[in-house]
Order: sequence, then structure tokens, then C-alpha cells
Amino acid sequence: MDDGLRVTDRWMLPAAELRERFSRSSGPGGQGVNTADSRVELSFDLAGSPSIPESLRTRALDRLAGRLVDGVLTIAASEHRAQLANREAARERLVSLLREAVAPPPPPRRPTRPSRAAKERRLAEKKRRGQRKRDRRVDGE
Repeated sequence: MDDGLRVTDRWMLPAAELRERFSRSSGPGGQGVNTADSRVELSFDLAGSPSIPESLRTRALDRLAGRLVDGVLTIAASEHRAQLANREAARERLVSLLREAVAPPPPPRRPTRPSRAAKERRLAEKKRRGQRKRDRRVDGE
């Protein structure tokens, strides 16, 4: 774990580039709630990282633009009571977020048209439905 996090087969995120801050979690707790710094804020400088390939960096910066503050991506985890569990959760979320951000875009959609038979089936079904509704009517209303 200390050597880094594998994001993709081309990109390994060194642990030295991650910054962790610890603070007290909010919410209910017992006697330990005022003493345990179990909340974790994990920060990664996406814009200034030397470990990310340039092609992946531009794609990630575009896709994560709304989450970045001065090129730094920050993840907070406080759902567990133990600091170690929150560290693991923050790292997993960071890796999955970066993995989605650097994924290649899907292939462009090729527009298709319905076949002649499909159009005829659709029109025939519309005619049947209209006839059924006409048959339900009571004359004079």
C-alpha cells in the first residue's frame, strides 16, 4: 500500500503524492467522539502531478473540473469509526474517481432508422389500439 495506488495498467499513483489530513468526525458518538480524529481528507494534486501521463491528465482535468480546487482533488471519508477504515475508503474512492475520469470516451453512436417492417408493425398496433377505444365508446356521448 505504501508504494502507491494502481489506477490503470498505465498509471500508478505514488503514495508520496497523496496528502492526508485528519480531523474529528461529526455525528453521534460516545466518550471517544471528542478525542478520535477519524475523519480523513485525502488530497491529490492532479494538475501538478509528475506521475500522470499528459494525455490522461488533460482528460481527467476536463472531466473533474467541477470537483477541483486549484487543480487539487480532495476526498473526505468519515463513514467509519476507525481512522484506518476511513483512510482505505478515501483511497478506494479516489482511485475509482480517477479511473472513471481517465477512461476513454465511448465510441460515437451510429444513427439508425427503424426498418420498414417495424414501421408497419407500429402503425398496425396504433390502428388496433384506436379501434379498441372506438369500440368502447357508447354512441351519443
